[in-house]
Amino acid sequence: MALKRQQDMLATFSMASMTDVVFLLLVFFMVTSSFVFPTALEIDLPQSTQQTALKPSVRVFIDADGTYFVAPQDADAPVAVAKDSLAVFIGSLAPADSLGAVAVYADAAVPYGKVVEVLNTGAEAGIKMVLATKPSGSEQTTSGSTDDNPSQQ
Repeated sequence: MALKRQQDMLATFSMASMTDVVFLLLVFFMVTSSFVFPTALEIDLPQSTQQTALKPSVRVFIDADGTYFVAPQDADAPVAVAKDSLAVFIGSLAPADSLGAVAVYADAAVPYGKVVEVLNTGAEAGIKMVLATKPSGSEQTTSGSTDDNPSQQ
């Protein structure tokens, strides 16, 4: 008798409620993913074959127009900074990084002199500067995200 009742319960189990839950989760993730806006700058990094494992959380960006941006640790978006106050920003933010280093993400179109100025600014403050590049052989343009491989300079 108990076996008969157990077979009847298995026969009446419906998956409709389970599929409703899965459908609602699917709709929820589709709707919320459309609200994610990219906040990264479009930086076309130069290629390099030499990479380092250092990944500083404090980043300085130089876009193709030569504008400077600073992204502190755990910042949502980089902040535009004037050239005159760049040294102050780098000096105040670098100690917050566990490595005590700053990554420089410079667009490939930026004149070499501007990159050297930023590297010298950090070196004068006694901060280790890391120049971010993309691995050679990579055909896609990378934006200044943390998965870019910085090369130590």
